[in-house]
Amino acid sequence: MEGFPGWTTQFELMWRQEQSRHASGRTRVKDFGTAIWTASYQSKELNPNEMDEWRARLDALENGIVTFRAWSKSRCWPILHPFGAGAVNGEIDEIGEDNKSIGIEWDGGTTVLSIGDMVEINATRLHRITGLLGGGLFAIQPHLSVGALVGQTVNINKPGVLMTIVPGSINTQTGLNGRGSVTFKAIEARG
Repeated sequence: MEGFPGWTTQFELMWRQEQSRHASGRTRVKDFGTAIWTASYQSKELNPNEMDEWRARLDALENGIVTFRAWSKSRCWPILHPFGAGAVNGEIDEIGEDNKSIGIEWDGGTTVLSIGDMVEINATRLHRITGLLGGGLFAIQPHLSVGALVGQTVNINKPGVLMTIVPGSINTQTGLNGRGSVTFKAIEARG
C-alpha cells in the first residue's frame, strides 16, 4: 500500500486446497484454483494526527469493497538490485509446459533474479521466484493462471497485486496519549 508507514509482517500464499485421508493412510491434496496472496500490515507508532489520517484512509476502502495495490514491503526490488539499482523490467519470452516456470527477456539490460524475488505479470498477477532452473527459466509460485501469455510484461519494481481489506481486521486502537499503531489484513482481489 503506497505510503503506509510500517511493514508487511506477513505476505504469503493461501492455498485453495482440500485434503482427504484414504483408508490406506495416504493423504491426497486437491487444488481448487490458483493460490491467492494474503498480507498483514503493521504501522510504526503514530501520533494522534497520523492515526486519524490512517483511520480515514482505511475507511475509504469500505471494509473490503474498494481494492488497493499491495506488495510485500520487504521485496520492493530484486535481492541483488537494492532500491532497484540497475534493474529493468521485461516480458515473458517462454512459459514452461507445467505452467510453473517462465523465461524473461529484459528491456535493454539484465535483471538478476534470486529465489525469493517477486515478479508482477501483466499488471494483474504476482509470483514469487522459487527456483533457478537454468537455461534462463525461473520456477514460480503460484503457477500461472489461464491467460498468461508470452509477450506479457514483467514488472520487478514494487511488484504487487490488487487486494482488499479482510473485513473486521482493521485495528487502530491507541493509548491514553493518543499514540498507537494501525494493523490490518488484506487478501488478493481477483476480478
